[in-house]
Amino acid sequence: MLTEVKIQEVLGSLKEPFLHKTLAELNAIEEIKIKEEKNHVSVKVAIAKTGTAEQLQLQTQIVNLLKEAGAETVGIRFSELSEEVLAQHRQTAPETKEKSLLTSDTTFIAIASGKGGVGKSTVSVNLAVALARLGKKVGLIDADIYGFSVPDMMGITKRPVVRGEKIIPVDRFGVQVISMGFFVEDNAPIIWRGPMLGKMLNSFFNEVEWGELDYLLLDLPPGTGDVALDVHTMLPACKEIIVTTPHPTAAFVAARAGAMALRTDHEILGVIENMAYFESKLTGEKEYVFGQGGGDKLAEELNTEVLGRLPLNQPDWNEGDFAPSIYQEDHPLGKIYLEIAEKVTSLIKK
Repeated sequence: MLTEVKIQEVLGSLKEPFLHKTLAELNAIEEIKIKEEKNHVSVKVAIAKTGTAEQLQLQTQIVNLLKEAGAETVGIRFSELSEEVLAQHRQTAPETKEKSLLTSDTTFIAIASGKGGVGKSTVSVNLAVALARLGKKVGLIDADIYGFSVPDMMGITKRPVVRGEKIIPVDRFGVQVISMGFFVEDNAPIIWRGPMLGKMLNSFFNEVEWGELDYLLLDLPPGTGDVALDVHTMLPACKEIIVTTPHPTAAFVAARAGAMALRTDHEILGVIENMAYFESKLTGEKEYVFGQGGGDKLAEELNTEVLGRLPLNQPDWNEGDFAPSIYQEDHPLGKIYLEIAEKVTSLIKK
């Protein structure tokens, strides 16, 4: 059975990431609560700076250690160490140099939409997998920090590990994946202000051991809010793909996301029209459930092209390797995604 003393022992030897002293030395474990009936442990830990990649790394270590010690679920809150403690220990903290992915030869591709519900995340995960199937080195950031869904869509059950001072992304279908969903216990809601979102996104760029990537895709939240604006600010050379449905309203709203890209000098690679039609398995007849022409109209307005049209369909689920949103390579939609991926690589000339 876990006790407060045992938890102090388990966590006390962990190093605070900025001062490089143990949590025990800093008296940084401020609160421990144990719910025996649910085998749930919650802790409150003080560190030098919150809302950072270092916090994420420490959070992952704490969760892993407590689960290894017998906890079924873990809750963590972070606070900041007092100025007195910081002043006492700061002089011994070595300076760290940050190696940024942003200086590499990686091509960044943001997948954007004007509104939710158009299948933007489905497009993101399948395009990433299709690029990997073409032999490209691909990373995927689930930048929809409030509405993260990529781990579930790709059937990811593992969490990232920490090696040294870097987070190692999870590999799935040849794609390196990072998501806020990896750092949230039991699908808890994210309640953050805008500036915190920008810090987290910056951490995903700079504190993850991506390795050499050809492409890093970003599944943006819908609309033109804080995260989308941060991406436009952080990545001036980012390419964009706009996802819409054929419905005129969806295309009208998607134009806002495209206009934002153009105003910030992002290159729009093209438009993907999702849910373009439904094809009957019995007759082969196409039914245009959401109308026609939205993708073409949007592409014309943004002075770009339609990269592909995706019909309404669903993957063939494999219970042995469950990934509810990934289309197999020989599936009709899997083939369309491969065609789109080939078109994207030819446009970028990589």
